Amino acid sequence: MAEALREEIEEVSDLVYQDVNNGVYKCGFAGSQEAYEEAYDALFARLDWLSERLAGQRYLVGDQLTLADVRLWPTLVRFDAAYHGHFKCNRQKLTEMPVLWAYARDLWQTHDFGSTVNLEHVKAHYYATHLDINPTGIVPKGPDTAGWEQPHGRESLA
Repeated sequence: MAEALREEIEEVSDLVYQDVNNGVYKCGFAGSQEAYEEAYDALFARLDWLSERLAGQRYLVGDQLTLADVRLWPTLVRFDAAYHGHFKCNRQKLTEMPVLWAYARDLWQTHDFGSTVNLEHVKAHYYATHLDINPTGIVPKGPDTAGWEQPHGRESLA
Protein backbone atom coordinates (compact mmCIF):
# COMPACT_ATOMS: atom_id res chain seq x y z
CA MET A 1 0.00 0.00 0.00
CA ALA A 2 2.74 2.48 0.91
CA GLU A 3 4.29 1.91 -2.52
CA ALA A 4 1.07 3.05 -4.22
CA LEU A 5 1.18 6.22 -2.10
CA ARG A 6 4.91 6.89 -2.54
CA GLU A 7 4.47 10.11 -4.52
CA GLU A 8 2.00 11.57 -2.01
CA ILE A 9 4.15 10.44 0.93
CA GLU A 10 7.18 12.17 -0.59
CA GLU A 11 5.19 15.31 -1.38
CA VAL A 12 3.77 15.62 2.15
CA SER A 13 7.11 14.69 3.70
CA ASP A 14 8.88 17.41 1.69
CA LEU A 15 6.30 20.02 2.75
CA VAL A 16 6.70 18.98 6.38
CA TYR A 17 10.47 19.25 6.10
CA GLN A 18 10.50 22.66 4.41
CA ASP A 19 7.83 24.41 6.44
CA VAL A 20 7.79 22.61 9.80
CA ASN A 21 11.05 20.76 10.52
CA ASN A 22 13.18 23.46 8.93
CA GLY A 23 10.58 26.15 9.56
CA VAL A 24 11.14 26.21 13.32
CA TYR A 25 14.87 26.75 12.69
CA LYS A 26 14.14 29.50 10.18
CA CYS A 27 12.18 31.23 12.95
CA GLY A 28 14.74 30.62 15.65
CA PHE A 29 17.77 31.70 13.67
CA ALA A 30 16.19 34.45 11.58
CA GLY A 31 18.55 37.34 10.97
CA SER A 32 15.84 39.93 10.49
CA GLN A 33 12.30 40.67 11.55
CA GLU A 34 11.14 40.14 7.97
CA ALA A 35 12.79 36.72 7.71
CA TYR A 36 11.35 35.70 11.08
CA GLU A 37 7.81 36.77 10.17
CA GLU A 38 7.99 35.01 6.80
CA ALA A 39 9.16 31.77 8.43
CA TYR A 40 6.59 32.11 11.24
CA ASP A 41 3.74 32.60 8.78
CA ALA A 42 4.86 29.62 6.66
CA LEU A 43 5.25 27.41 9.75
CA PHE A 44 1.80 28.11 11.12
CA ALA A 45 0.14 27.97 7.70
CA ARG A 46 1.59 24.47 7.29
CA LEU A 47 0.58 23.45 10.83
CA ASP A 48 -2.96 24.63 10.04
CA TRP A 49 -2.90 22.62 6.80
CA LEU A 50 -1.69 19.54 8.69
CA SER A 51 -4.45 20.00 11.29
CA GLU A 52 -7.08 20.14 8.55
CA ARG A 53 -5.61 17.06 6.88
CA LEU A 54 -5.48 15.09 10.13
CA ALA A 55 -8.95 16.10 11.32
CA GLY A 56 -10.50 13.29 9.28
CA GLN A 57 -7.71 10.74 9.02
CA ARG A 58 -5.40 9.13 11.53
CA TYR A 59 -2.16 9.46 9.55
CA LEU A 60 -0.83 11.99 7.08
CA VAL A 61 -1.03 9.71 4.05
CA GLY A 62 -3.18 6.61 3.80
CA ASP A 63 -4.32 4.49 6.72
CA GLN A 64 -0.94 3.51 8.15
CA LEU A 65 2.14 5.16 9.57
CA THR A 66 4.50 6.41 6.83
CA LEU A 67 7.68 8.42 6.45
CA ALA A 68 5.58 11.61 6.42
CA ASP A 69 4.40 10.89 9.99
CA VAL A 70 7.88 9.94 11.15
CA ARG A 71 9.25 13.16 9.68
CA LEU A 72 6.68 15.34 11.46
CA TRP A 73 7.09 13.64 14.85
CA PRO A 74 10.41 15.17 16.08
CA THR A 75 9.22 18.72 15.57
CA LEU A 76 5.87 18.12 17.23
CA VAL A 77 7.33 16.37 20.27
CA ARG A 78 9.84 19.20 20.79
CA PHE A 79 7.44 22.02 19.98
CA ASP A 80 6.28 23.13 23.43
CA ALA A 81 9.53 22.25 25.20
CA ALA A 82 11.82 24.11 22.80
CA TYR A 83 10.43 25.74 19.69
CA HIS A 84 7.50 27.64 21.18
CA GLY A 85 9.64 29.71 23.53
CA HIS A 86 13.24 29.35 22.46
CA PHE A 87 12.65 29.76 18.71
CA LYS A 88 9.73 32.20 19.09
CA CYS A 89 7.23 29.87 17.38
CA ASN A 90 4.63 31.17 19.76
CA ARG A 91 1.29 31.62 18.02
CA GLN A 92 0.12 28.53 19.87
CA LYS A 93 1.61 25.67 21.80
CA LEU A 94 1.11 22.18 20.43
CA THR A 95 -1.20 21.55 23.39
CA GLU A 96 -3.41 24.38 22.08
CA MET A 97 -3.79 22.81 18.63
CA PRO A 98 -6.36 20.07 19.35
CA VAL A 99 -5.92 17.92 16.25
CA LEU A 100 -2.12 18.01 16.17
CA TRP A 101 -1.93 17.49 19.93
CA ALA A 102 -4.15 14.39 19.74
CA TYR A 103 -2.17 13.14 16.71
CA ALA A 104 1.15 13.59 18.54
CA ARG A 105 -0.18 11.76 21.61
CA ASP A 106 -1.42 8.98 19.33
CA LEU A 107 2.11 8.51 17.95
CA TRP A 108 3.61 8.81 21.45
CA GLN A 109 1.32 6.10 22.85
CA THR A 110 0.29 3.81 19.99
CA HIS A 111 3.63 3.45 18.25
CA ASP A 112 5.69 3.91 21.42
CA PHE A 113 7.51 6.94 20.03
CA GLY A 114 7.37 8.34 23.56
CA SER A 115 9.91 5.83 24.83
CA THR A 116 12.51 7.46 22.56
CA VAL A 117 12.09 10.95 24.04
CA ASN A 118 13.58 12.66 27.06
CA LEU A 119 11.96 16.10 27.13
CA GLU A 120 14.26 17.33 29.89
CA HIS A 121 17.22 16.54 27.63
CA VAL A 122 15.49 18.32 24.73
CA LYS A 123 15.11 21.49 26.80
CA ALA A 124 18.64 21.30 28.17
CA HIS A 125 20.09 20.88 24.70
CA TYR A 126 18.21 23.72 23.01
CA TYR A 127 18.36 26.30 25.78
CA ALA A 128 21.91 25.64 26.94
CA THR A 129 23.66 25.27 23.57
CA HIS A 130 22.24 28.16 21.52
CA LEU A 131 23.84 30.93 23.54
CA ASP A 132 23.39 33.41 20.69
CA ILE A 133 19.63 33.05 21.24
CA ASN A 134 19.72 32.41 25.02
CA PRO A 135 22.92 34.06 26.32
CA THR A 136 22.26 33.12 29.96
CA GLY A 137 21.88 29.42 29.18
CA ILE A 138 18.97 29.25 31.60
CA VAL A 139 16.77 26.19 30.97
CA PRO A 140 13.07 26.70 31.73
CA LYS A 141 11.31 24.49 34.26
CA GLY A 142 8.19 24.06 32.12
CA PRO A 143 6.18 23.09 30.29
CA ASP A 144 4.23 20.40 32.09
CA THR A 145 4.64 17.18 30.11
CA ALA A 146 2.07 15.04 31.94
CA GLY A 147 -0.47 15.36 29.12
CA TRP A 148 1.38 13.01 26.76
CA GLU A 149 -0.27 10.01 28.42
CA GLN A 150 -3.82 11.39 28.21
CA PRO A 151 -6.19 9.55 25.82
CA HIS A 152 -5.93 10.80 22.24
CA GLY A 153 -9.25 9.53 20.87
CA ARG A 154 -7.95 8.97 17.35
CA GLU A 155 -8.56 5.20 17.18
CA SER A 156 -11.84 5.73 15.33
CA LEU A 157 -9.99 7.39 12.44
CA ALA A 158 -8.14 4.17 11.57
